Amino acid sequence: MTDVSLTTCNTYEKTEIRTALEKVLSPLGGLGWVQSGMLIAIKANLVSMMKPETAATTHPALLCELVRMLKEKGAEVVIGDSPGGLYNSFAVNRVYSATGMKDAEREGATLNQNFEMREASFPEALVARDFTYTAYLDEADAIINFCKLKTHGMMGMSAAAKNMFGVVPGTFKPEYHFRYPDHKDFASMILDLNAYFAPKVKLCIADAVIGMEGNGPTQGTPRKIGALLASASPHALDLACAYLIGLGVNDVPTLQVAHENGWIPESVDALKIDGNLDSFVINDYHNIHVRRSLQFEGHGKFAAMFVRSALRAVPRPDKKTCIGCKKCAEICPAHIITMKNGIPTIDRENCITCFCCQEFCPVGAMKVHRPLIAKLLNHKK
Repeated sequence: MTDVSLTTCNTYEKTEIRTALEKVLSPLGGLGWVQSGMLIAIKANLVSMMKPETAATTHPALLCELVRMLKEKGAEVVIGDSPGGLYNSFAVNRVYSATGMKDAEREGATLNQNFEMREASFPEALVARDFTYTAYLDEADAIINFCKLKTHGMMGMSAAAKNMFGVVPGTFKPEYHFRYPDHKDFASMILDLNAYFAPKVKLCIADAVIGMEGNGPTQGTPRKIGALLASASPHALDLACAYLIGLGVNDVPTLQVAHENGWIPESVDALKIDGNLDSFVINDYHNIHVRRSLQFEGHGKFAAMFVRSALRAVPRPDKKTCIGCKKCAEICPAHIITMKNGIPTIDRENCITCFCCQEFCPVGAMKVHRPLIAKLLNHKK
């Protein structure tokens, strides 16, 4: 049985997309599981009001073709997400327009207009035994997780597993960052969301035609990868995605937690992959190296604290780029950003390094800063 399938897709042209989607889904059984009359929810990555060419969101051309394929099977399709910010008709429909989702609507998809929220009880969770989620997913018979491959300030990489954080309504997201400030706990929470919805998620697809490198997940630089990937497992898919951009299990907290729980192997070498993964690898991909979960026991409590602090990546404003809009101060879950002379000042002692300020800065002025010692220790020749 195939764990991950991948194929070439160099452009967002309609004919190439159709061929690529059919080819990447074929080793997984295609869309044979789709039955006429089913309501299928496509959980896209619509993080913010970003145009498709910014490479921050799932490209509408891919969604349009998938909608056509599902409609041909007799299914009804709803596309949704909960971007950062208000989760209501006005805010989300602005995101739909900016990200090109109206194109998918013209192909017969419905853009979610149900902004109700539900409470989940999940006793078997790793950490998130209760959480709030978007109610429209309950109406669906099946879910397709269609993510975008990007760098991410807090998690190192955003792909299939991280995409499911979008089931949490936007106004609740800062609360979850504050509730789970430790990177490993936050990653565990994300995996809990994936586990809760796993019975409905039939397919995960990654838009890696044009990925995002650098200051992701919203203000990075588009980078051509030229691939589509698919899997029944978000964790297997993410392991393959990470490999393409030069990352491994220990570089991405969600992968680390998934491996520790036995959901993925340590290396892609142990996965059954349909396609030539090595042919898509980009050796100079500009990644964000997040805080590692290193162990320093045996060296003393204060020594361990010093080393962790020395290796800790933090958000830092670029004064030349900052426009003083106060968005970072408004979005900060810990409320530790103040404006001084039009420039954000961060209370480092109380910063939880969730990188919300970096993710939602509208001009990319907030950067992920790595201390010199971390750069030296992680330098690759």
